[in-house]
Amino acid sequence: MSGMDLPSRAAIVATARESIARGSKSFSAASRLFGRTTRERAWLLYAWCRRCDDLADGQDHGHALSVVADPADRLARIRAMTDAALAGETVGDPAFDALRIVAAETALPAKFAHDLVEGFRLDLEDWRPRSEADLYRYCYHVAGVVGCMMAVVMGVDPQDDATLDRACDLGMAFQLANIARDIEEDDRGGRCYLPDEWLVEMDVPPGQHMKPPFRHRLAVLAQRLTTQAAAFEDSARAGTPKLPFRASWAVLAAAGIYGDIGRAVAARGEHAWDHRVTTSRRAKLGWIARAGGQALRRKKLYPPLPRDPDLWTRPRG
Repeated sequence: MSGMDLPSRAAIVATARESIARGSKSFSAASRLFGRTTRERAWLLYAWCRRCDDLADGQDHGHALSVVADPADRLARIRAMTDAALAGETVGDPAFDALRIVAAETALPAKFAHDLVEGFRLDLEDWRPRSEADLYRYCYHVAGVVGCMMAVVMGVDPQDDATLDRACDLGMAFQLANIARDIEEDDRGGRCYLPDEWLVEMDVPPGQHMKPPFRHRLAVLAQRLTTQAAAFEDSARAGTPKLPFRASWAVLAAAGIYGDIGRAVAARGEHAWDHRVTTSRRAKLGWIARAGGQALRRKKLYPPLPRDPDLWTRPRG
């Protein structure tokens, strides 16, 4: 492929913009609050994350989870194309070239990208958590580290561990809310992210958690997930004073929009999986408006207090 045939940055950004619009209306809405440069970089990062996730889950922009027939081959493809992108090579896949661009423009640590790929490995190998600590490690690898990468995209120094911890907390909150919401969908796809120890504690037989006799016990575990998601969300909000106004506005909007998912799951109790929980357009707009006020007052709302030592903390090094 000659240099003249290579897609331009603008073309890859346009493809990334389409990806986030199709894959996540919530993130798409929040991303519009960024300044242009940060917004485009957020789209580029999202496009790579989405493409890897779709390869691992046999999905199309996050829809219709299915069991893939060639997990080892898919993981090898993800790793090879990710490594090529991080090395500055043109991959030929718009999503991986999106990673190439955003990594070069932000000095994104390769470790973060590799940590996310590790999360895809866990899914492709049908990994399941035995303990609560296992659950949190998984959430880090598939979402918490994305929070770290987004922070770097927003201008946070990759060496600023305190702020990156708060960014990781937001990803953790999102993933725990996702797990609570998608228990039924994951079960249909042959997956379960509820720790084995929790199921044993509630006396739920393996593979039976979606059966009607256990719905009340399942609601208890979903409440546990959403309560912890709320704790991570609160911690994440405390990191916004370190961000520029527009970045903090977007983060606080996303926290509120996604937080509503966990709150709705908790409120529905045993009926949380009758219909998929979503956030309405009106609710999204409401959070965007509220988040603007919160961002303006972020230094007063979120004073520089130490992070809760009882919250799970991401791995370092």
